[in-house]
Amino acid sequence: MARRENPEINAGSMADIAFLLLIFFLVTTTMDVDSGISKKLAEKPPKDFVPPIIKKKNIFEISINRNNDLFVEGEIMELKDLKQATIDFLDNGGGVGKVEEGVESGPCTYCKGSKDPESSDHPNKAIISVESDRATEYGTYVTVQNELLAAYRDLRNRLSQERYGMSFTELEQAFKDSARKDDDLRKKVEDIKKAYPQVISDVEPTSVQ
Repeated sequence: MARRENPEINAGSMADIAFLLLIFFLVTTTMDVDSGISKKLAEKPPKDFVPPIIKKKNIFEISINRNNDLFVEGEIMELKDLKQATIDFLDNGGGVGKVEEGVESGPCTYCKGSKDPESSDHPNKAIISVESDRATEYGTYVTVQNELLAAYRDLRNRLSQERYGMSFTELEQAFKDSARKDDDLRKKVEDIKKAYPQVISDVEPTSVQ
């Protein structure tokens, strides 16, 4: 009986197939990217700088402990309630605003809050102070920051809708689409930002014991 030889496998195209598979996985695979919070750091003040006197009622104190518990104005609070509590503080309108260009801005005419004399005087005086612990989870800190930004966004959207017939999100996007050349849109964006200036201050984190 004649001896049968084993047929050889043609591996000439294997390199091409492997290369195509590599390209396929590079194109289709998604990679996790660490997300963060965009913040503009304040410039170093001059040596003769005198910090302004700020009333305690104009500071919204938020604290996150090492167990990721949220405290607002000394009271424990659920994260789901933080945005509304922030809106109530910013939009309170219980007094008068900052002196700008030598003229007292007076009471907030666009605020719809309760005008509680024990809460913030005016949105342009309101400061949010966030203190965390060095053991606080980063995800909790980011979520708190997102809720605060959402409060500002809601207030700006409401005022922009009332004044210009579109949300602030739409207004800002229209300004960006114009390559930041439309002077009318720029003034409108600045007007809304000036009405509800975003002031979030991070306190030095407490140390882990």
